[in-house]
Amino acid sequence: MGPNILVPNLAGWRKERMPRFPDEAYFSLAPDWVCEVISPGTARTDRVVKMPIYAAESVQWLWLVDPDLRILEVYRLLDGHWLLERTWQNDDIVNAPPFDVTSMNLGGFWLPQD
Repeated sequence: MGPNILVPNLAGWRKERMPRFPDEAYFSLAPDWVCEVISPGTARTDRVVKMPIYAAESVQWLWLVDPDLRILEVYRLLDGHWLLERTWQNDDIVNAPPFDVTSMNLGGFWLPQD
């Protein structure tokens, strides 16, 4: 992603943009979708450092997963800025772009509560 070296927790590319994996051990093509798992130690970096870089590199979709709060935030890039599309929580059934052709139970993401 340009001069920035970022490693998202998860990333995905549309097949049209990356029909096969490159031979290198890294990707220079910015992903279409990234997912960051928020923790107390990474929250500032994920939100303040990485989000603007992802926007500048035209990543179209960003998910922020907060296991402590049991929240999924889905952002869409619009005119170079992040727009919060929707937030799901706890055991919600999620149809989240760019994977909205299928649904998943968000409860499967979380550890059992005491």
